[in-house]
Amino acid sequence: MKPTGCRVVTAHRSEYPNPIAFDAGTLLQLGERYDGPEDWQDWYFCRTDAHPGGWVPLSILELLGDGSARALERYTARELDTRVNELLVASRHLNGWLWCLREASGESGWVPGQSLVVLAD
Repeated sequence: MKPTGCRVVTAHRSEYPNPIAFDAGTLLQLGERYDGPEDWQDWYFCRTDAHPGGWVPLSILELLGDGSARALERYTARELDTRVNELLVASRHLNGWLWCLREASGESGWVPGQSLVVLAD
């Protein structure tokens, strides 16, 4: 996805102050699969030896069987807290979430796609 301007239409607050983060090749223990009203498909609650757990998209995991997986890339579950009408730049889309940058502060993190509208070029 090329960087795209977005406007926040619904404020978002993270519920996870200590997000999971890991490097490519990290071994993870798979937990529950997300099942909620949102259309967020293929998210798994994963743990590492260094972190008690967080949500990870299946698309960046290599399933190894016996409830474990290997990370295919570096990842952080850090979410970006947002305010209505705030302008952000989105650069990646994963399973209903967009990786966004707040240019004014340099802060970045995941924002639910349904809280954003893409701005015309």
